[in-house]
Amino acid sequence: MTFEHAPRVAMLSVHTSPLEQPGTGDAGGMNVYVLELSRALAARGARVEIFTRATSSDLPETVVLPGTDAAGRELGHDESRDVLLAAAVEPGVTPPVLVHHVPAGPFERLDKNDLPGVLCGMAAGVLRSEAARRPGWYDVVHSHYWLSGQVGRIAADRWEVPLVHTAHTLARVKNASLAPGDTPEPHGRVLGEEQVVAEADALVASTPCEAHELVELYGADPSRVHIVEPGVDLDRFAPVAAADRLAARRALGLPVDRDVVLFAGRVQALKAPDVLVRALGVLRATGRRVPLLVVLGGPSGRSTAVRELQALAAVTGVSDDVVVRPPADRDTLATWYHAADVVAMPSRSESFGLVAAEAQASGVPVVAAAVGGLRSIVEDGVSGRLVRGHDPAVWADVLSGVLADEAGLVTMSGGARQVAERFGWGTTADQLLKVYGVAAEGR
Repeated sequence: MTFEHAPRVAMLSVHTSPLEQPGTGDAGGMNVYVLELSRALAARGARVEIFTRATSSDLPETVVLPGTDAAGRELGHDESRDVLLAAAVEPGVTPPVLVHHVPAGPFERLDKNDLPGVLCGMAAGVLRSEAARRPGWYDVVHSHYWLSGQVGRIAADRWEVPLVHTAHTLARVKNASLAPGDTPEPHGRVLGEEQVVAEADALVASTPCEAHELVELYGADPSRVHIVEPGVDLDRFAPVAAADRLAARRALGLPVDRDVVLFAGRVQALKAPDVLVRALGVLRATGRRVPLLVVLGGPSGRSTAVRELQALAAVTGVSDDVVVRPPADRDTLATWYHAADVVAMPSRSESFGLVAAEAQASGVPVVAAAVGGLRSIVEDGVSGRLVRGHDPAVWADVLSGVLADEAGLVTMSGGARQVAERFGWGTTADQLLKVYGVAAEGR
């Protein structure tokens, strides 16, 4: 099925705003996914409105991300309003993307386990927004993460439009691969996910592995599961010459004559940066060359996570080999990729692994755990290495071997970019527009 016009999409991201800095708290790859997908859909004429929970009374009710006219000129305020309200979008025009901050519960950041208590308020805010439009305004609801799926169920039912859902992570998958001492996801989340899986008109999986998990662990109807790989900004994240790599190191204050391993992401047990610290300890204890490990990210969950990681480095004898830096904006993140010899992802669970895709697009090999979506993104021996398990001794051997093979690094750098080029937000948007149409026809 095709819509009579480019669809009007209600994009739900309840627990984290796509405008927040990824790499700390609850902000991560999903934030990038929602924002970049929305922009790519807008470039195809779709009118996208993102709804997220307001965490401060100082936040504007709506943030307008400007679109462009057919000549590529940025739209002004009045022009943006006219495009949004028009019956159809003229060819070549990119509508603005709206981000609505919906008051629901206290104006503060809440733990995800407390958010189910504010979902009714969130749903009411989303419905009020539609009530200000003419009847039948939205064509599809696209929810992200199970909390948004709960709100999406209500909105899609009230508006009589299809619900498309992207889980991003699944409780049963996370609970099956917990780090020692980590807290399992609550049963209420499992039940919530089961409800969304049962009622969604279409389920979007990032990889074949995630599609299999939806069917086998949640009983999803296979005909409603669609595999759509997330994209990468292939212009922002691109390879650079050797001289530019040295310049990146100097700009970031990194040594130019030492191996650099980069970990980019939230500092939490699920992402397992502790495995890398322990691997450095193994290298030092066995007299091998120890790279500099840069941990680029902030805590998620326990506010003491960074201090605990630094304490582990001290106990392991590698304090001088571990540097922790706060999360970086997208352009600075590209510079960090360029400064690294390899990017390491020892995650215990990953539905996709956007960092791996971005690093490879930047021409940087990735050493990743052979779990979840990382098995689809990283081609072992071509764009990096896949490591089974989380034994620090095994990780030490793999990292040491990869870094010692200079010719292999050059080869994998080229392979990394080739692998990444199959990911593009334009392709992702095109495939999702088809999924929207299939979901509408099925409904």
